[in-house]
Amino acid sequence: MSSSTLKRRAAPMLALLSGLAVSSAVRAAPFMIVGDDEKPGTDAQGKPVVNPTGNDAVLIVDLANPEAPKIVASLPLENSVVGPPVNLGISPNGAIALVADSMTVTEDNGVRKMVPTDKLFVIDMKANPPKLVQTLTLGKQPSGLSFSPNGDMALVCNRVDGTISVLKIDGTQVTQTGTIPIGPGGSQVVFTPDGKHALAVKSPDNKLAVLDVDGGSVTYNKLDLPTFPFPYNVVVSPDGKLAITADNGGGGSSDGSLDAVSVFDLEGAHPHGIAHLTVGDAPEGLAISPNGKYAVVVNVNGSNMPSAWYYHKTGSVTLLRIDGKTVTPGKTVQVGALPEAVMISPDSRYVYVGNFLDQDFSILKVNGTDLTDTGKRFKVPGHPASGRMGPK
Repeated sequence: MSSSTLKRRAAPMLALLSGLAVSSAVRAAPFMIVGDDEKPGTDAQGKPVVNPTGNDAVLIVDLANPEAPKIVASLPLENSVVGPPVNLGISPNGAIALVADSMTVTEDNGVRKMVPTDKLFVIDMKANPPKLVQTLTLGKQPSGLSFSPNGDMALVCNRVDGTISVLKIDGTQVTQTGTIPIGPGGSQVVFTPDGKHALAVKSPDNKLAVLDVDGGSVTYNKLDLPTFPFPYNVVVSPDGKLAITADNGGGGSSDGSLDAVSVFDLEGAHPHGIAHLTVGDAPEGLAISPNGKYAVVVNVNGSNMPSAWYYHKTGSVTLLRIDGKTVTPGKTVQVGALPEAVMISPDSRYVYVGNFLDQDFSILKVNGTDLTDTGKRFKVPGHPASGRMGPK
């Protein structure tokens, strides 16, 4: 085993020990939750390999100093880069976090391979330090998830099963109360701010499904809105008037062609699409600012494909200006290689982009609708596959 491998495998444990020493800082808001996935890798020749399980981590990161994030806890929980980078989240009151475990590793005649799994982890964020308190079994390949606005429910997309799990939340106790079929390939679901609806992307069908929420009941009445090809992620504006999807275009991968985001008018009895806006190649990560003035979309741009003709050394982030119901692409800033997760600080001033291959986060700053790179990077002890911002 190489020294670099030893360092990589030791890093999550070192982060855990340091987190135990300063775990009280977890209560200093804002903070974010990050999933490091160490299962996919490359050999010395750059060929893809599958590493053993047991080296993933879920990080709790203090953002009290927005340009100098600090890891305050690390939990050795499996997670995955396969799927949109929103397979985890923190409840609106900051009491718990959920982590969907999408893929694991098995061995067949000595050959490792990635296979879907079905687990959801519940973390008690008020414990000192935060700790795993429950593991649920959901559908196959649980992926994108979101909490309801008041935090008493959560929804999780099960990509292989083509379902959405409905979860009831009571303190740190999470219970599955229902399963909603929507069709295969659903990768992310979000609630509207009033809690009366939810939106789920159906990637292979190029649709955005509209779900009705009434108390603890969720129903799908087959109302679908068309998107640009292969929607992968979705956000809703704070006022509930707009939804935006990041539409990957290449079936989950860069292909050298520019892709799009789709914009939807959610007001009134008939939600409908109102724009498709060109962005970069293979948009995946997507976030909307708490002040509702902009969104950001992350473009992979072939940055994980060094042998492809469309390879770029870096991915990028495009800012989307929001003025009422008009969304306009703004400035694009280069970030790191294979950018995945993207988060916006509660004050809407900072954007954090997880660069999977570089094992760090780009820290960008927003002034009005001007996006700039601070030039600072936040290193993490693994490959950041996902991330979500916590409450204030």
